[in-house]
Amino acid sequence: MSARASGRAYDVDVLVAGAGPVGLTAAYELVRRGVAVRVVDRAAGPATTSRATATHARTLEIYHQMGILAELLARGQKVDNFTMHRRGRVMTRLGTDYSELPTRFPFTLQVDQVITEEVLRDRLSEAGVKVEWGVALESLTQEADGVAASLRAVHSSGGESEECVARWLVGADGAHSTVRKQLGIDLLGESSEKWMVADARIEIDLPRDSLHWMHLSSGTILMVPFPEPGKWRLLDTDDVREGEPADVVRARFEAKMSEGLGKPVAVDELTWMSVFTIRQRMVETMRSGRCFIAGDAAHVHSPASGQGMNTGIQDGYNLAWKLAAVIKGQAADGLLDSYSAERVPVGEVLLGSTRVATRLIALRNAAAPVLLPVGLGLLNLLRPIKHKVERKILRGMSGLALHYRASPLTVPASDDSDSGPRIMPGDRVSCSVEDLDRGPGWRAVCEDLADVRWKLLVFAGPGPVPEAVNEVREAYGDAVVVRIVRESADGDGALADPGGLVRRAIAGNAGPSCALVRPDGYLAATARLGDGSGVDDLLRRVHLLST
Repeated sequence: MSARASGRAYDVDVLVAGAGPVGLTAAYELVRRGVAVRVVDRAAGPATTSRATATHARTLEIYHQMGILAELLARGQKVDNFTMHRRGRVMTRLGTDYSELPTRFPFTLQVDQVITEEVLRDRLSEAGVKVEWGVALESLTQEADGVAASLRAVHSSGGESEECVARWLVGADGAHSTVRKQLGIDLLGESSEKWMVADARIEIDLPRDSLHWMHLSSGTILMVPFPEPGKWRLLDTDDVREGEPADVVRARFEAKMSEGLGKPVAVDELTWMSVFTIRQRMVETMRSGRCFIAGDAAHVHSPASGQGMNTGIQDGYNLAWKLAAVIKGQAADGLLDSYSAERVPVGEVLLGSTRVATRLIALRNAAAPVLLPVGLGLLNLLRPIKHKVERKILRGMSGLALHYRASPLTVPASDDSDSGPRIMPGDRVSCSVEDLDRGPGWRAVCEDLADVRWKLLVFAGPGPVPEAVNEVREAYGDAVVVRIVRESADGDGALADPGGLVRRAIAGNAGPSCALVRPDGYLAATARLGDGSGVDDLLRRVHLLST
């Protein structure tokens, strides 16, 4: 698979700097699409501390598409409640309401980041790609058709250096990203307060399907369950000091949780603790020539609501399918411009939502001791308002509300007054658990979402399929899978949709039509089918190339 880059042979299609969850996601999705990848990381080996734990619904949908969901579900703890405590009293218990954001995974999965990375590394290894630990990217030079990266073995006595020439480079090397600095991209924003996070073993009788937040006389404490019985993640928003002995920190956690829960709490062991400064920063672009940045290299923020790892994984997933399509000659380079166009606005939303979540978790308002019990008491009485609050929280943290309606890849829907409510171009193609149980149509669509290609759903009605649709199979077969959606499956590539559940959700009440679904499961466009002559134009509009 060797080509020429400025008179030299490429060493690899894509060099990925950083072997955290973001870099591993990008690398695995590239490998899954037949792209040659090399992954390097300056660390001596895999991380052993837990770090991020929350995996939200949108990321679970991505894991399904990647084929790794079952393994992570088996090793995680499902959480679908948020319990608020004060002085031994449960003030309220907020549940989940996914009625406005249908998903097959209506919960948050608490799974150690160490485990997530292990699963991804194992999949990469099975595909023949080993992470190269102790190898640091020191500098890079962009050329017309490649990137020359200087690599150094930082943990060996000789500190050997080498040059790696790649077609493309992905910088997933964290908040202090060398790739970002080499590209001259600034991380803009602010720093604020300090919090402490710790992992602890606590024998306590609290529901493990919930996060537990305690409002105290000084600050707040958040408890997050791990899958392992007796293990909890603790977050302290006040009275935080660096360099304290573990026994001092443990005693402070015991005192604060005892106050919040109204009973003695004993922390058996602190297995890890860290003090960190909350930073809210992001970049203005995530692409420079043949180089890209993703995850913390592009946006850092408060850990409140646990969105950082999720957003980074979604960065890597968004980039990988686009980069693979260009490398394999299935799409024009213009497709890659949509990466930054789509993900930078997501970073802006992320900073806004985490800023709000930080204020809510820390709750430094002096009037809170009086107003909070009253407000939550009313909330418990007014069920419709409580459900509205639950839905609002989910919109902010689940990732399900994010869309690409303003993306250059999205073709806005025509104003068909008779089409009725439906999934709009730029939205996720997704359904609820109840939809899956109602018929095979949605089950087939969800299975198709694991296919790495674009999906062209053709709602042709009882008549013959236009020849132009069949020609798409010939011209774009490696990049596009065509599915004829009918009431019953009666031919090659047909998808049975009894009762028209899928058709109504995606195409509304329109007549014969088609829908183009991106490899990441978002709807790019819908259109009247007619004689099918417009389908090729639609595919070219999203930068696809015929063979």
